[in-house]
Amino acid sequence: MKDKLEALKQEALRELEQVQSQQQLAELRVKYLGKKGPITEVLRGMGALSAEERPIIGQVANDVRAAIEEVIEAKQAAYQQAETANRLKAETIDVTLPGRLNAQGALHPLTKVIQDIEDIFIGMGYTVSEGPEVEQDYYNFEALNLPKNHPARDMQDSFYITDEILMRTHTSPVQVRTMEKMKGAVPVKIICPGKVYRRDDDDATHSHMFTQIEGLVIDRNIRMSDLKGTLLQFVQEMFGKQTKIRMRPSFFPFTEPSAEVDVSCMMCGGSGCRTCKQTGWLEILGSGMVHPRVLEMAGYDPEVYSGFAFGMGVERIAMLKYGIEDIRHFYTNDLRFLKQFVHL
Repeated sequence: MKDKLEALKQEALRELEQVQSQQQLAELRVKYLGKKGPITEVLRGMGALSAEERPIIGQVANDVRAAIEEVIEAKQAAYQQAETANRLKAETIDVTLPGRLNAQGALHPLTKVIQDIEDIFIGMGYTVSEGPEVEQDYYNFEALNLPKNHPARDMQDSFYITDEILMRTHTSPVQVRTMEKMKGAVPVKIICPGKVYRRDDDDATHSHMFTQIEGLVIDRNIRMSDLKGTLLQFVQEMFGKQTKIRMRPSFFPFTEPSAEVDVSCMMCGGSGCRTCKQTGWLEILGSGMVHPRVLEMAGYDPEVYSGFAFGMGVERIAMLKYGIEDIRHFYTNDLRFLKQFVHL
């Protein structure tokens, strides 16, 4: 039996020398050292040996097993080392290569303009107020001196959800809600930015959804000259100190008197060009003194208090400021357009 174990050892070592893969190595481990392997069979037959032979054969069997295990473990370690080396080689990082910069986003031009406008008016002591985009007919029209069936409602063709609920057509409802909340207290000095919705055909200068910013001031002895001075300060901060304004009589149901406000064309400096249609002026916003009826419905005594209001389209401001000719550029998400504003 001793000779048999020695022959088994030599046979196993020869086969191990010819191993080409970890799979073959695993198979030989099972073949020689497994529960059904020849060494295990020898150990199971030791019961037939004499008491003197058992320790001798047991020692030989253990030596053979140890010799085979040593070779297997050495080869297994070599395979693992080679595998690790190959993986490290494949995953090597060349630290001398330049890094890949992450693409940086930027504020949308409309967001940037809104922030610029807010900064200007906050600097003049205004606060920012917001309200719901889904609005009640009362706040959107009736509280602004536009009762049901008033012909001026045709100017704002609306998206109605029910007879009394609609998508707001302007941000003026925020003014009404603010006046209600103030309960007759003064001063009121707010701007109201937000999206508004009107049933309009989309083209280069119109959109069914756009952004407005409205302003409201209420206090004692507020005059039209205060409105003009405020708007002049605003346009000069937005477009440059050389910018001038002019006010033309107009009509809005919630202001009296009312005025359209033009700014001197920033493209030609007022001398006349294609942008301003040779007039030297560009329309920018509507404004006026708050109608006494609007003050009264909001809880203010029009004999004691007065105020002014104004409203502007943010897209219009952005188009003038950046020389953009088509309002649809703001909403098509064209990266070629948006990347122009990354460093503004």
